[in-house]
Amino acid sequence: MDKKTIVTGVIGADVHAVGNKILAYALEQAGFKVVNLGVMVSQEEFIEAAIETKADAILVSSLYGHGEIDCNGLREKCDEAGLKGIPLLAGGNLVVGKQDFDQVSKRFKEMGFTKVYPPGTQPETTIDELYQMLGIKQQ
Repeated sequence: MDKKTIVTGVIGADVHAVGNKILAYALEQAGFKVVNLGVMVSQEEFIEAAIETKADAILVSSLYGHGEIDCNGLREKCDEAGLKGIPLLAGGNLVVGKQDFDQVSKRFKEMGFTKVYPPGTQPETTIDELYQMLGIKQQ
């Protein structure tokens, strides 16, 4: 089986690296090819990496609360760049303050995100859902 490629990184001016590294490691252990762009990644860098590596999904992390601002417009830019329909996933502390996660998730889905994860989501949850999205049979 060809490994599915996931582009991951921390968007915007965010420098929180630990969760991103844990997730990248878990994805690799689950059989994915991971292109980890690290921290402070722009929308354009996610898109360029996805095109370059023929990525199967883009996974955006954000912990500093400005994810909603940083992610706005990413779907449209993906579509314009020829990545129409690529699964877009986002997780972490995506907004400032205590907000109802269902509302946060709804706003991200309205922005074109396929799946949105609340703070503290275990990597296995994301991995299982990526398997389903990408049609991977679990061992």
